[in-house]
Amino acid sequence: MGKTLTEKILSAHLVEGSLKPGSPIGIRIDQTLTQDATGTMAYLQFEAMGLDRVKNELAVSYVDHNTIQVGFENADDHRYLQSVAASKGVIYSRPGNGICHQVHLERFGRPGATLLGSDSHTPTGGGLGMIAIGSGGLDVAVAMAGRPFHLIAPKVVEIRLAGKLRPWVSAKDVILAVLEHFTTKGNVNCIFEYTGEGVASLEVPERSTICNMGAEAGVTTSLFPSDENTRRFLEGHNRGEDYKALAADEDAVYDDLFEIDLSTLEARIALPHSPDNIVLVKDVAGKKVDQVLIGSCTNSSYVDMKKVADLLEGKVVHPSLSLGVAPGSREVFMMLANDGSLAKLIASGARILESACGFCIGNHQSPGSDGVSLRTNNRNFEGRSGTKSGQVYLVSPEVAALGALTGKITDPLSQHGFAYPTVSFPTKFLVDDSMLIFPPEDGRDVKILRGPNIGDPPKNTPLKETLKGLVTIKVGDKITTDHIMPAGARLKYRSNIVEYSKYVFEPVDPSFATRCQENQKKGLDNFIVAGTSYGQGSSREHAAICPMYLGVQAVVALSIERIHQNNLCNFGILPLTFKDKSDYERIGQGDELVLQDIRTQIGKGEVILENKSRGISIPLVCDITPDQLEMLLAGGLLNVLKENI
Repeated sequence: MGKTLTEKILSAHLVEGSLKPGSPIGIRIDQTLTQDATGTMAYLQFEAMGLDRVKNELAVSYVDHNTIQVGFENADDHRYLQSVAASKGVIYSRPGNGICHQVHLERFGRPGATLLGSDSHTPTGGGLGMIAIGSGGLDVAVAMAGRPFHLIAPKVVEIRLAGKLRPWVSAKDVILAVLEHFTTKGNVNCIFEYTGEGVASLEVPERSTICNMGAEAGVTTSLFPSDENTRRFLEGHNRGEDYKALAADEDAVYDDLFEIDLSTLEARIALPHSPDNIVLVKDVAGKKVDQVLIGSCTNSSYVDMKKVADLLEGKVVHPSLSLGVAPGSREVFMMLANDGSLAKLIASGARILESACGFCIGNHQSPGSDGVSLRTNNRNFEGRSGTKSGQVYLVSPEVAALGALTGKITDPLSQHGFAYPTVSFPTKFLVDDSMLIFPPEDGRDVKILRGPNIGDPPKNTPLKETLKGLVTIKVGDKITTDHIMPAGARLKYRSNIVEYSKYVFEPVDPSFATRCQENQKKGLDNFIVAGTSYGQGSSREHAAICPMYLGVQAVVALSIERIHQNNLCNFGILPLTFKDKSDYERIGQGDELVLQDIRTQIGKGEVILENKSRGISIPLVCDITPDQLEMLLAGGLLNVLKENI
């Protein structure tokens, strides 16, 4: 029996366990990446391990989130990141060099490698035929220490592509079709592997767009084979030596199959407020648009941007809206400047934004009240844009550009009167690494610089025998890490847990942190009760660190997403799920809960929760790996590492 590409790469990196779906495994990590919103804590945690130098093949620290630098906090974080990178042997990508996933694709990703990144869209690298996984910052710190990354051996879903995309239909429509089918829940511990004759029609940036938004389905990662298109992309970036052909065996066996005929695919759009709320663009055509934003790690490649520039050439954006364009990297920016595309964008009235995450994370360009914002990024969670009532729609660059010209959502396959911008894929890219700072051979004499906003990683204590406290908050389905730990204006507190903890659940219940602190003073533990897909979205480990700091001991949910469950365990918070889904209704906010003999119970995988307020017992499941059990008993991964490093 042949092997899938996933099996081939994982087998070559397997250091613990066996590749039986559902079994815990450990894999060697070749490359790591961090970004500044998560990276500061990751490097503080690496420092806490007491190691002088990173031990994996390649580590890169990108600055692409907190680039606006309002106040001293962000600038201090960046100064710390640059100095700790030099000290510990990490490449530093300066502000302005671009979004981590776009730059890593251009300069460092390679077929067959493993990449672990402290950003949930790290699977972008799957477009190069690598296993690229998003995780919390502590997991990345551990990988930089040369230790394995632990995960559940995944099921592998084949997504077989046939045909070729028509003009006006793009890679964004492919992944929206995948999300329409699989939705954002129920795909934990799966990998999407793309196969079929249609793969050859997609260039690496298109493949990366598809892999990028696989994160919204909750899968571990997504990947494409490495073929002649991969070779051309790498050679165009002067990296031909990194190329090697990789593909699944012809007789590979997959756990599931989903087929897409690219030639019949229609343009799609994700409606507010979820990436899987998909309809055809023609079904909502005509809706007035207030804002259009093009860019993000999903759709900011050179070809994406040049198509937009060519569409806008000689025209002016509709007077009813604002258009912002953010090239994904300095390379893309410079290529657009050199070929005249940047001038076309400026002449059209587009506002040229920094090569950064910016509007995608709500760090700027928030829409007006109830404003309809047409965007090419990957998430449209309620309030993520920075405007609670903002209506964010996710589309391809082509649909976004048409919206900018017409002032309304426009079906690209309709008779709109605009010529399709045919753009040839470049054979040579503009390579300039001058904004990368490579570390010295010996960084022991480098002084690590810490500003007053930078604290130490908070410490947890070993798990108690009995947990007794209150349901401090009860929430519903699809609670994202944006709900738990808001980004935008609060991003600057990522390196200051004491301050950042004041804003836990701010978009849902601003008084949550205060109630937690009041319970702590009374000697009571805090519990969170949630519905399905709790913790979906960003990999931000702060959604576990800050609740831990506030005395949250357990999350009881209908289901918990993979990255967030890892983060909960990393910081000693119990991830518990209802054995009987109907029991969700038998717990209310403010109920008094008790977990007796909990250290023994979680080791058995089943836990009995006593709801003292209602006089009932509720069976729960604690589905954790042996490594996670060790973490939970010790009060978190850092406590385990102190004994083993």
